[in-house]
Amino acid sequence: MNLVGALIVLAVLLTATIALGAFLRWRQNRPQRHIAHEVVQPERLGADGLGEVATLLQFSTELCARCPGVHRRLSALADEHPGVRHLDVDLTHRPDIAKHFHVLQTPTTLILDGDGVVQTRFGGVPNRHVLELELNRLTEEAANV
Repeated sequence: MNLVGALIVLAVLLTATIALGAFLRWRQNRPQRHIAHEVVQPERLGADGLGEVATLLQFSTELCARCPGVHRRLSALADEHPGVRHLDVDLTHRPDIAKHFHVLQTPTTLILDGDGVVQTRFGGVPNRHVLELELNRLTEEAANV
């Protein structure tokens, strides 16, 4: 193969790699709502209970660089919304929980309704606006019950 052919192959591979990385990053921060029905038991997580309206359940690790910022964001959101609680579970020494919830990256955030049913899942850093929309939806549903 000549030099021009090798450069073309290299350029195509580089473009494909960048496109795949951009797609994965875009997909990672999008909320997933089609989740198998599961009720989270707070005792299993080491918590004394869940929020009355919703719970922001964050999975972190000791070495996660983005987890402290997500922790601050989720704590602030929980403080702003009555009946919403933030729980942060460190998976560093709890691989059983990571396996059970299929956590492949940290931070991973689950939004639970008042009954502990998983409603939404975020991989990576969740968008504050989308979090607000999800919490408002759960608050309205709780008010209508």
